[in-house]
Amino acid sequence: MPAATPTEDTVFTAAAGADLEALPKSAQDLWERIVAGYAIPDINGPLVEKWERWYAERPDYVARMVERSRRYLYHIVSEVNARGMPTEIALLPMVESAFNPVAMSTSRASGIWQFIPSTGKHYGLNQDFWMDSRRDVLAGTDKALTYLNKLHGDFDDWQLALAGYNWGEGNVAKAVAKNKAKGLPTTYQNLPMPAETANYLPKLQAIKNIVRDPEKFGLVLADIPDAPYFAVVKTNRTMDTKFAAELAEMSLEDFLALNPQHNRPVIAGADEQTLLLPIDNAEIFAAKLELTNQPMVSWQAYRMRPNETLPQVAAKYGMSVETLRAVNGIGAKAKVPTGHTLLVPSQSASTEAVASLSEAVFTTVPSGRTFYYTAKRGDRLAVIAVRYGVTVQELKSWNGISGDALAAGQKVRVTSDVVPVRKAGGRTKRVVATKGAGKPAQAVAKSPAAKAVAGKAKPVAAKSPSSNTARAHGNAGG
Repeated sequence: MPAATPTEDTVFTAAAGADLEALPKSAQDLWERIVAGYAIPDINGPLVEKWERWYAERPDYVARMVERSRRYLYHIVSEVNARGMPTEIALLPMVESAFNPVAMSTSRASGIWQFIPSTGKHYGLNQDFWMDSRRDVLAGTDKALTYLNKLHGDFDDWQLALAGYNWGEGNVAKAVAKNKAKGLPTTYQNLPMPAETANYLPKLQAIKNIVRDPEKFGLVLADIPDAPYFAVVKTNRTMDTKFAAELAEMSLEDFLALNPQHNRPVIAGADEQTLLLPIDNAEIFAAKLELTNQPMVSWQAYRMRPNETLPQVAAKYGMSVETLRAVNGIGAKAKVPTGHTLLVPSQSASTEAVASLSEAVFTTVPSGRTFYYTAKRGDRLAVIAVRYGVTVQELKSWNGISGDALAAGQKVRVTSDVVPVRKAGGRTKRVVATKGAGKPAQAVAKSPAAKAVAGKAKPVAAKSPSSNTARAHGNAGG
């Protein structure tokens, strides 16, 4: 089904100082609208009861998750309604990321909808030096719902569609075919599947039950108004994220919670930027921006010279090496080649700084461990890409090859945080080599842009408390 055009969010151009459109009439509470639209058949059983207990025993965790969700939930419910989908789909980010917009799983899935890189790129979610659209609230929601509708079209069953979102539609299709061949039922609860996928729908069912009747579980869900939380502002001005937050009279943390797609402390990389701001703050932002003619960028481009090191560059610009790496998304062990363009602070905001950014070409430095995979008979790049959480195009670029087929014994260079570890019995599991990847995500983890401004935190992959294993959304075959 084609993606619906959002109609519930107020959209105006910052430079125009336009008034907000009339807002829709508010119902009593958004939870009521969600429960009224439940349409996926309920399931029962020990796994549902297990997750009901899990959430009931963690009221603080549930409260933080609900508090984060209030920024996004009205928009998601409205988009779900516009597509005629069951409203419990809007609760899926609670399972995926606990509504942490910068959550990162072991398979490099990111954003509240947890797209892995390859599936995100397949659905047009741009991932480059400046931004990661998998974390973009509008774009991520649009593509996640488009993907879920596609899966429902494939299986004509919402439970199987959800299994496909978690496990990959290729794996679900194979499991269905195997059961059919054996004369066995092909429903969600009758398919053989990994433990994570077997727990996936029970988690959502537990959340559905809690939203329907929180008192039954000894929980209190804070009210969420059935009204827009944010307005959409479009601007073609390049600016620091810190400056944008100040214009909107918001904390940087709150600004980045609504705009978590920005990888750097500068909003750049596109001719027009879309920002989400609370409605009152959006009006303030638009009015102030219209009156501001001064440069709003305090970062500039710098090219690495022959034999120059990151510590030397950091010292030159009065920053720590850790901050320089964090600002530019460079891993602790990654090597930066001569001529590579870095983002460094300028003495003050200036038109020269803006010009240097527009004239430079910024690229990402591959992070993670580089190793060589030995291809087996029948191996394809698409399979290896999914296994290591990278894209086929990246594999082709690293190895200078154009086709997808590989010869048995061929060495394939891979740079990835996902490293296979041999388990007893000859099976393998995937772990993340990045330090701190196994730590739970905090209430709203700092985005890369926030880390850069703070100048403290080292790049650490956050993991949602609800994500237990590496997840591979999309077709397991690529």
